[in-house]
Amino acid sequence: MFIGHYAVALASKRFAPRTSLGALIAAASLLDLLWPIFILLGWEQVRIQPGNTAFTPLDFVSYPISHSLVAAIGWATLFALLYYLLVRYGRGAILIWVGVVSHWVLDWISHRPDMPLYPGGLRLGLGLWNSIIATVIVEGLMYAIGVWIYLRVTRPKDGVGKWGLLSFVIAVGALYVANIFSPPPPSVRMLGIGALVLSSFLVLWAWWADRHREAR
Repeated sequence: MFIGHYAVALASKRFAPRTSLGALIAAASLLDLLWPIFILLGWEQVRIQPGNTAFTPLDFVSYPISHSLVAAIGWATLFALLYYLLVRYGRGAILIWVGVVSHWVLDWISHRPDMPLYPGGLRLGLGLWNSIIATVIVEGLMYAIGVWIYLRVTRPKDGVGKWGLLSFVIAVGALYVANIFSPPPPSVRMLGIGALVLSSFLVLWAWWADRHREAR
């Protein structure tokens, strides 16, 4: 649920105005930032299998370190504590924690039953990805609401704050649409490298644009 995670981050700005959008997106997508690292290290496994679901050609064979519920709670607690120690903003730390854990919840909704509760434990999933139309409607609506909330609670300080944010919103939407129609990745290695580079770049882009905006 790529843009669904971004929607959570954008909406979170309403409740933690002092927290950078970059940090909020890093929290909401943290599990997907860790996952390609663990894939490249061989600690977790994914298989490219077109038709696995209607929406994605990926078979998530094993990812308990990054995507089990217990692991998500652990990563959320670690990230929130580090954020609080660095920034000393309690509300932001809470939203960081919520953002990380929300990732598992949204993936549980979208994935087929491959989301582990704990390493080696029961795997769950409601299977929204079995329908492309339903997925696009749900995620697209979430993203639109997230962007709307963010725009209502912030305003640009300069041209970067206006156009940098607008270009970010459009780019994320374009990447989402491109992902629907793109062919499967050529290899697991290229998938891991591409996912890590792209996710990191989007976090930095959001941080940069948000620096040039302020709370209304």
